[in-house]
Amino acid sequence: MSTATAPARCDTRRKVVLLGMMTRIPVAGAVWGTMHYLVGLERLGYEAYYVEAHARTPTMLMRHEDDDSSALAAGFIDGVMRRFGLADRWAFHALHDDGRVYGLSDTALANLYRDAALIINYHGATVPLPEHTATNRLVYLGTDPVDIEIEVRQGRRETIDFLAQHRTFWTWGLNLGRPDCRVPLPLPFDFRPMPPAVVPDLWEAPPTDRCRRFTTVGNWRQKWRDIEFDGEVYHWSKHHEFMKVIDLPRRVAQEFELSLGSYEPEDQALLESHGWHVRDAMGFSTDLDLYRDYLRDSRGEFTVAKDQNVRLKSGWFSERSAQYLATGRPVITQETGFSNVLPTGRGLFGFGGLDDILAAVESVNADYTAHCRAAREIAAEHFDYTRVLPRLLEDL
Repeated sequence: MSTATAPARCDTRRKVVLLGMMTRIPVAGAVWGTMHYLVGLERLGYEAYYVEAHARTPTMLMRHEDDDSSALAAGFIDGVMRRFGLADRWAFHALHDDGRVYGLSDTALANLYRDAALIINYHGATVPLPEHTATNRLVYLGTDPVDIEIEVRQGRRETIDFLAQHRTFWTWGLNLGRPDCRVPLPLPFDFRPMPPAVVPDLWEAPPTDRCRRFTTVGNWRQKWRDIEFDGEVYHWSKHHEFMKVIDLPRRVAQEFELSLGSYEPEDQALLESHGWHVRDAMGFSTDLDLYRDYLRDSRGEFTVAKDQNVRLKSGWFSERSAQYLATGRPVITQETGFSNVLPTGRGLFGFGGLDDILAAVESVNADYTAHCRAAREIAAEHFDYTRVLPRLLEDL
C-alpha cells in the first residue's frame, strides 16, 4: 500500500533526477532517506525520477554468486517506487555488469538526462557520466562530510576532478565554515550546509509513556574509511564512541537498546554485560513499515556519531535522527557542532560526555510530552522538505 501519492502527471512539470544507491545499501533507513527527497520534490510540483548508475554490484541483495544481480536490483527499486506512487519514474543502469538499462528505456533515460532541470548526485556516490554533465545541471549533495573535504585539501586529483564536474555543492556538514569546525574548506568548491530532508506527515505518531527504551539503529564495527589528517587518525567506526559511554546503563534508571549490524557475539556479550539491550537490526531494517514502527515505538533515540565528525566538528546530523524527530521522539546524540545551527535543550540534545547524557535523560523523563512536542517542532522547522528542498532548487 502506498504511503504517498504522486500528483497527477503533467507534461509541463520540470523534471528532477535523483542519482542514488538504494540497491547498494537496501536498508529501510537509507531507503526512507532517499524517498523523502523524491516525495518532497513531487509534492513541490516537480516530476521526480530516481536513477542508479553507480557501477556498484548490489551484493546485499544477492544470496548466491550466480544470482541475477541486475534483475534483483531492478525488482527492489520497482517495489519501492511503486509503494510511493512513482512506478514509471526509475531506471537502473547496470554498469557493474552488461550496461543494460532497466525501468526506463535507453532512449527514455537519455532524453531524461537531456531534459532534466536538475540532476542531484545524492550521497555524491555516482561517478558522473558524460550525459550527467552535458547540460551543466549536476548538483553534488554530500551526506558524509570530512573525507572528501580532506582529500581536496590534500590535492587528491581524482577527487578534485570528480567534484569539478558538478555545478553546485551541498553538504550535511552543518558546521562547515564556522570557527570551531576543523574540517578544511574544499576550495575552490563552495560547499553549502543543508540538513537532511524529511516528509514529517509520513512519520506522525502520538506520544506515549508506554515507550520504555531509548534506541538507535546502526553498525557497531566498520574497519574501513579511517582517515589521516594533520598527523592524526580519525575513525569511521562508531564502536569507538560507544565504548566511551559503555557504562551509561549502569548510571541511570533508563533502558537503552542498540539495534546493530556488523557485530559479533563477543560484542553483544560485552554490551549486555554493561546493561545494554542488543538487537539484530536486520530483523526489521529491511522492511519500511517495521523500521518506522521501531522508531515510533521508541522512547527516543540515543546514539553516537563517528569520531571523524566529533573531533573535527563537522556538524554532521543523521537522517535517521531527523526521522526520530519527525515521529515526535526526542533525540540525544553526540555533539558534532550541529548545535551551532539546530536548537538544543528541548526535544534535541547534543552531548559531550556521560554527565550531559544523564542530564538530558533526566530532562526528557521529567516532561516527556513536552519534549515529544519539541522534537516534532524541530523536524518541522529545520528538516521539513518544504524548508530544505527549496534551497536546493534555487539551482534551477
